[in-house]
Amino acid sequence: MEKKTSTPAPAKAAATQKTSAGLNPLFVIPILFAAGIAAYVFICGDSSHFVDGDHAKGPIGGDYFGIVYEGGNIVPILFTCFLIVLVFSLERFFIISKATGTGSIDEFVRKVKAMLDRNEVDGAIKECDKQKGSVGNVVKTALGKYKLLASDAELTKEQKLAALQKEVEEATTLELPMLEKNLTIIATLATVSTLVALLGTVLGMIRAFAAMGTTGSPDTAALATGISEALVNTALGIGTAAIATIMYSYFSSRIDELTYKIDEIGLSIQQNFSAHH
Repeated sequence: MEKKTSTPAPAKAAATQKTSAGLNPLFVIPILFAAGIAAYVFICGDSSHFVDGDHAKGPIGGDYFGIVYEGGNIVPILFTCFLIVLVFSLERFFIISKATGTGSIDEFVRKVKAMLDRNEVDGAIKECDKQKGSVGNVVKTALGKYKLLASDAELTKEQKLAALQKEVEEATTLELPMLEKNLTIIATLATVSTLVALLGTVLGMIRAFAAMGTTGSPDTAALATGISEALVNTALGIGTAAIATIMYSYFSSRIDELTYKIDEIGLSIQQNFSAHH
């Protein structure tokens, strides 16, 4: 008896979610913390930066590495904050630049709109392949749905437009997390680094006032150390917070620009479908 081989039913096409690109904070941050400690101990704390190689005698005049070392135990944490902002800013710059794709986005949008006006859907899909960015990925997904709906005789026009709109929204939802990943870390450090610096500043001032409060003549060495600790922490924290704020604003504006272009061309696809079908 001949055994009949059953053919599996074709799987329903679905949008493929992109793997979130970027560094994993759980692995990167501990490494950067170790690097911050190493920089504090072995670079800033090197004996060549201190009088007679003795930390107790203070840093050599004008030696900034020794001065930073005098900032105390909060300095390695601030170093870590700075390294985190630096590393994740470089990572976001690379990811967002890659997501922007090749060539001008404005030119790409104009080309796709012109092709859709001529009902050249296949040509528009080829342009998406050339663009190789997030806008191109979303548009290509939407155009694939466009072709399927154009040949669908069961759904009404309103249902087709709703399905097309949903496809654009889903494709956009899958693309944006890749762009926004790790931006929260940069935004958080814009505030946290200032608070950590404030803690270091307070500890330094406590040491300075303790030196002034000694009986007899104040301990000038301890007083200078306390003030130095306070100022070093303040400078490192404010500098890191400023860089983090600038980077977050820059990357947010880049992502908003991509989102605007996606919305613009998504609306154009829907209007074109409505006009031609």
